[in-house]
Amino acid sequence: MNPMEEVKIAKATINIGVGEAGERLARAEKLISSITGQQPVRTTSKITNPEFGIRKGQPIACKVTLRGEKANKAIKMILDGIEHRLRSSQFDAQGNVSFGIREHIDIPGMRYDPDIGIFGMNISITFEKPGYRIKRRKIQRKKIHNKHKVTREETIDFMKNNFQVKIK
Repeated sequence: MNPMEEVKIAKATINIGVGEAGERLARAEKLISSITGQQPVRTTSKITNPEFGIRKGQPIACKVTLRGEKANKAIKMILDGIEHRLRSSQFDAQGNVSFGIREHIDIPGMRYDPDIGIFGMNISITFEKPGYRIKRRKIQRKKIHNKHKVTREETIDFMKNNFQVKIK
């Protein structure tokens, strides 16, 4: 097989949406940092919604972006919590996968802490092939040819082979 056609994980993003600033957001940040070992970044609301009590620019969620071995470790740990099952609808046409977990205590090794509470989280995994750097670099930025883009089928095969995922 051509080494330039080998699919790999570019990044994994773990997100906890709280919907409000304050103590709950601080507890979600504490949970994410205990799971991943990295300091999370707060994300802010883009619009004002008085029905939910949200103002534009107010922090309402936190996220962590993992790359390399940390991403593989976190993905394996979270897939154990959902019993290595994904639906085919969770894979998009660009070869990315997104899924959620309802309660963090479903992850093996995680215990309920009354100081933190229970949170669900969303995980988005971005895949790429070697050579994608030319799409993002500053000097001589180029487009990626359609033959070199990651497809949905390649991502499904990667998840089946590397993480023993069952697709419904």
